[in-house]
Amino acid sequence: MTVRIGTRASKLALTQTQQTADRLAAVGGFDVELVHITTEGDVKTGSLSQMGGTGVFVAALREALLDQRCDVAVHSLKDLPTGAEAGLTIAATPTRVDVRDVLCARDGLTLAQLPAGAKVGTGSPRRAAQLRALRQDIEVIDIRGNVDTRLGRVPGLPGNSTDAVVPGKSNDLDAVVLAAAGLERMGRLDTASEFFESDAMLPAPGQGSLAIECRTADAAAGGSQEALAQALSALNDEDTRLAVTAERAVLARLEAGCAAPVGAFAHRKGSMLYLEAVVCSVDGLKTLREKKATDGLNEVGATLLGIEVAELLLAAGAAEITDLAAS
Repeated sequence: MTVRIGTRASKLALTQTQQTADRLAAVGGFDVELVHITTEGDVKTGSLSQMGGTGVFVAALREALLDQRCDVAVHSLKDLPTGAEAGLTIAATPTRVDVRDVLCARDGLTLAQLPAGAKVGTGSPRRAAQLRALRQDIEVIDIRGNVDTRLGRVPGLPGNSTDAVVPGKSNDLDAVVLAAAGLERMGRLDTASEFFESDAMLPAPGQGSLAIECRTADAAAGGSQEALAQALSALNDEDTRLAVTAERAVLARLEAGCAAPVGAFAHRKGSMLYLEAVVCSVDGLKTLREKKATDGLNEVGATLLGIEVAELLLAAGAAEITDLAAS
């Protein structure tokens, strides 16, 4: 039996998919094969909002699953739309890694140490708004590209290579903001000069977590893909699943588009699940934060927690300060 695992072809996607494939093979006792899928987000340029949101990175992978060109797809969970896809199931959310955003700055500087007018790059409206909330005197630059390309825009970072340089866009920024999880998986954490704690910058819902998706029939116990179903179940971490369920419920209730600066972070501690979420204006001048906890440690409880926090944000005026469809 060979399980075909679909992946985007970026260096980060290949790295995290290979790590997942190795774990699946070890647990399931079957062979694995990586299937490279090109997504719309890999070939188009421009901002995510112009392309239609984070779903552009997953649609082609989901089509490959439904067309039976692969058996499993590995996603960065924050790239998944909150709506369910008919015929597919998120069969596993492996143990989450570091959820924080990090600053990768020249000369090892922190955000507070950057001079006025410093240029800081990010492709995320959420990060951009929270950066502006922290420092109104810096210039936030919208950037695209893989991890190496983004790091290549900051002079002097460890491990930077001329291979990643985009003509006219190298060494032109003072810093970039990236996810700690991606840097960790690629062995580039040595480029980080500051880790943002949640009181300064809340991460994207699902950040730091992977989603392993398959056809719903193949995830069922006792089905024709029993070995695969059992291996996927073994990789699932329930605390991670509860946390990301709560975070994604915030996003779903707010009906936040890809350009909406919304962050959320949930974690279990003892018998409670804690959730904090933020909605910012694009210019960073207005910020709303709400937090809540529940002892309902199941998918329903986590979903209700996310909805309740979203309702608190809406009641406080979230829809008036940024682009939300919810009301």
